[in-house]
Amino acid sequence: MVQPESKLDVVIDHSTVKHQEQPVKLSISKNKKNPSKQSIIVNINASYFRICMSLGGQALLWKTLSEKTDIPPNFHNLFTKLPSTAFVLLWCVTLCVLVSLSILYAMRCIFHFNMVKAEFYHHVGVNYLFAPWISWLLLLQSAPTFIFRNKYSYEYVWWLLIIPVVGLDVKVYGQWFTTEKRFLSMVANPTSQLSVIGNFVGAHAAIKMGWRESGTCLFTLGLTHYMVVFITLYQRLSGSNHLPSRLRPVFFLFVATPSMAALAWKSINGSFDIQCKMLFFLSLFLFASLASRPMLFKKSMKEFNVAWWAFSFPLTFLALAATAYANQVKCVIASGLAIVLSAISVLVFIFLLVYSTLKIDSLFSKPMSHLMY
Repeated sequence: MVQPESKLDVVIDHSTVKHQEQPVKLSISKNKKNPSKQSIIVNINASYFRICMSLGGQALLWKTLSEKTDIPPNFHNLFTKLPSTAFVLLWCVTLCVLVSLSILYAMRCIFHFNMVKAEFYHHVGVNYLFAPWISWLLLLQSAPTFIFRNKYSYEYVWWLLIIPVVGLDVKVYGQWFTTEKRFLSMVANPTSQLSVIGNFVGAHAAIKMGWRESGTCLFTLGLTHYMVVFITLYQRLSGSNHLPSRLRPVFFLFVATPSMAALAWKSINGSFDIQCKMLFFLSLFLFASLASRPMLFKKSMKEFNVAWWAFSFPLTFLALAATAYANQVKCVIASGLAIVLSAISVLVFIFLLVYSTLKIDSLFSKPMSHLMY
């Protein structure tokens, strides 16, 4: 009886090493109901910043709907009734959550640098290293006017946030076409679009300062690599790293990328022109394609995990693009579409916020693995 048990242990060990690019040994707290601070730092990873991306995107949506310049004319009275205090409260909550997660992840970098290094070498985890900077850029754009009264303070913050994004671009994009083991055809997955979204969000924030050249540069990097990533993901080449079933909500990143590209080009061009409309219609088609296949997400919805937040911010970006489209077209159908998509985005966000609060213990007490990205 002893010999079969030892063989079983060996099999489990080898399967773990096979599926992980760089295995990490973890020490998990035995108290599952009240996880210690140490266990939270161990279990948390960059993918948790998708919560902040959802919060920042939602704050930007509320800000956009509250401004008279971006309100669809047929629903002007409805949008003006949105209380400004609710938007400020949401932005403050976003700031508190983002600061808290940033501090926890900074402690992880200090005390568990090997785990951060493992994230960088993981084909999914490396893409979420863009998430903290995207979250801060969204928070910067959605900031109330009284926060950045001085233009130069906004510029300084933008530079602090965009330099890491460009640095990651050079590293990740360079690996895609120079390193044999990191070819895009081998590591491509829906989360690869996060690097592209980081460029589009940075471009959108740069135009707010009037920096058209910087915004155009970032938009060019994002659009070029988006076309390559989009085609690669559509081809589904054999041998590439596929996602486990619980991570299927990240397929909604297909909706987020063209939506954010449309908003970035609108800020550069000054109007929601034909190029923006083409990108918006693409994102709308991709959303309809995913929404018509609910069984695709059945397995991922069996057990709650942080991947559920991948539903929220893509819908928010789509609602922002729909609002900009309605403001340009000025027709009832476009305005109604903006209202419907905004309502869906808000409802999904509220559900995830409430459910995550109720499941806060399980959210931060599970051990980190490549399935949790």
